[in-house]
Formats: sequence, C-alpha cells, structure tokens
Amino acid sequence: MIDPYADPVVINAAQLQLLKKHLAYIASASPFYRNQFAAIGFAIEDMQTLADLARLPLTGKQDLTLHNDDFLAVPSELVVDICQTSGTTGEPVAFWQTDNDLQRLTENEFQAFTLAGITRQDRVMIGAALDRAFMAGLAYFLGLRKIGATVIRSGSGQLMLVAEFVRRYRPNVLVGVPSLFLALGRMLEKHGDDLLSFGVEKIVCIGEPVRNADLGLSPLGQALAATWGAEVYGTYASTEMATSFSDCPAGRGGHVPPDLCVIEVVDEEGQPVAAGEAGEVVATPLGIEGTPLLRYRTGDIATLHSEPCSCGRTTPRLGPILGRRAHMLKCRGTTLFPAAIGSALMTLSGVQGHYLEVYREFDLSDRLKVVVGSNGDLSVEQVAEVIAAKTRVKPEVVLVTPEEVQARTIQPDKRKPVTFFDYRQ
Repeated sequence: MIDPYADPVVINAAQLQLLKKHLAYIASASPFYRNQFAAIGFAIEDMQTLADLARLPLTGKQDLTLHNDDFLAVPSELVVDICQTSGTTGEPVAFWQTDNDLQRLTENEFQAFTLAGITRQDRVMIGAALDRAFMAGLAYFLGLRKIGATVIRSGSGQLMLVAEFVRRYRPNVLVGVPSLFLALGRMLEKHGDDLLSFGVEKIVCIGEPVRNADLGLSPLGQALAATWGAEVYGTYASTEMATSFSDCPAGRGGHVPPDLCVIEVVDEEGQPVAAGEAGEVVATPLGIEGTPLLRYRTGDIATLHSEPCSCGRTTPRLGPILGRRAHMLKCRGTTLFPAAIGSALMTLSGVQGHYLEVYREFDLSDRLKVVVGSNGDLSVEQVAEVIAAKTRVKPEVVLVTPEEVQARTIQPDKRKPVTFFDYRQ
C-alpha cells in the first residue's frame, strides 16, 4: 500500500509503476483497449510520467454501452459477481468482477470508512440497496465487515421501514444518501421522536455532495448535521471507478487512494485544467481484473486539491461534485448546474424535496421548472426569489406535496433519487 503521508514525489513514482502494470494488463487482456492501443501505436515504454496519461484516449459511457462485452478482460469462469450501473444517466452497464476484484472492493471501502474514523466498536446502518446488482451496498457491507463493525442493512426503499430500523437497532453511524436521511430525520421528529436520543454520531453521505466548492458544509450538510446532531462526512464514488473518495475528520475533500485510482481533472478536450480549476473528473481505476478501465469520463465536474491536508496526508483531495457536464444549464445568459438550485433550496426550512425539469427554449437557452415539495408554508414567489438570489436565475416554480416529489424522484430501479429530468431535444 502506498503511504498517504509520504512525499508527493514518492507517491507519484509508486503510482506510476502501478499505472504501467495496469496498462500492460489491459493491453493484453482487454479486447477494447487492445484494439485502441493498436490503432494509436501506443507502447508501455511511452508512459514516462503520470502526465503522459493525457496522450491516451478517453473512455466514455457510450463506449461501455456500445461495446460492453469487449471490456470483459477475464474468462467467464473467473467472474464471481456481476453488477451494473444505476442507470441514473442512461442505460445500465454491466461490470464483471473476479474474486480479486471483490477483495479490492473490500479494501477500498475499508480504507474509506477507516478514513472517516469508523471502527469495530461502531454500529453502522447501510441505507443503500444490496439488490438489483448494485455495487454500492455490497461494497459498503464488505468494507465494514473487514473493519469488524456491526452492520444493519436497512436499505432505502421505504422510509418508514428505515425509521423502524433506527428506533430498534440504534445505529451510531448512518451510511446513505443525505437528502433521504434529512427527510428521515424530519419524519421522525414529526412523529415525536427525539433524534438526539438515538445517539447517531456520524453520517457518511453518498450520491450527493454535502460540501460547497470552498469545502465547507453546504446547506444540505449543515441541515443534516443540525437535524441529527452528528458529524457529516462526504464521499464520492461510482460503479465504473469501483473506488471511493472519503472525507477525513478534517473535512477538506475526498482523499484519493493512490494505490487504487489515478484521478485527472480535464477540460472539454480532455486536457488537464490548471491547478485549482474545476473540470471533468476522469478516473483510471488500478488493480481491477474483470472490467478494467482507462481514463474513464465520469461526467462529473469538480476540483482537485493538491496541497497537503491538515490531517497530515499528502495525497490529492477531490472537492465536491459541482454538477454533471450533461446537466449544465444555460438560462438567460447564465451558466449553472442543478446542484446550485438544490443548495439554494436547502436554505428554506419548508422545502421537503424537489426536482428539476429542463426544456429547450431557444438555441443556447434553456427553460427551467423547479418543482418543490411543501406542506403549504411556502409561496412560489418566495422560493423563486431565494433561487434568484443564489444563482441570478429566477425560474418557474411549482409547489406540490412532499409525497408527490417522493413519488417522482424515488424510483425502484434507481439507486439514488432522480431529481433532474431533461426534456431538451
């Protein structure tokens, strides 16, 4: 394992050797990359520094969709688990895992949860699905089992059921989507429960950012911490990367595990952005056998922080996801991401869930409708003004019941709430 406290030069050198090993493997074992390397005349000797990665082609979601079978890099009899993406941004894609891949997945989550301070003394509730071939719930379970913590697998499908798990088993750590845990806390309070009596100490958040670009807690993160009286930890992960980036107690962004993944932040042409600038996150997961990837375009926009963390680690840290490249909006001359709308809405205590509908109005101009869940204590004008103050865009606002929002956003075949509906053609 690469020492995360080592000099960055030492870390980069060790990571380069792992990257070369990864490239040699996919050149021989992956039909997709074997063809790509032959087409560009690439040789492993050409990789002299980590910066040389920018010379290699990017892999996109469309590649995985159109050529899914060509990414399988082992004989089928070595596959012990098949998982798939959630399909939040398109058709689900299959990923094949070997026994070694599951061991790597275990180590990945072991490192992430240990970074967040979880030990074998903790009682951890996983509010994420282990069924429907999703990777996340399985990964969390494997990592927590290696730590030795007590695991409570509540899932997230039925809020009342999750509430009963909290009441009965009293977890001191929650792992799941922050907006769902915020809704859970408010529902419990509505039913007369004293949240502080449950003893929840930490909430490890998945699927949604809980920090602002300056790495401070976002309104969602602040509301979650205040509601439960708990420490809030942000994480970032995806099925394609099979890697998690978790906050440490310093809360300064998700630490990149250098022995498991190489992260780049690139512009629209796939070239590295200047230090400290936001761009698209591109991941090269290391040490994967079944479905290895190279320079995978996540579609997520974030900033990579390279200065040492106050915790002492010198590894880079990934800032919160600011938005998705495909979800970028252009409204009345202003560019914004849906996350900015969500952040503005979190400042209103009466908001109970929301989703966005986007329509093409004119070339380079989108029409935005914001549907907000409320029990009647908000006005359309009030919500629109709050959004305008934060984003400089005053959208169409529709108020509905919280139940209507939940019925639209919580979909049984999706791992995370769907809050963005794109009708632009």
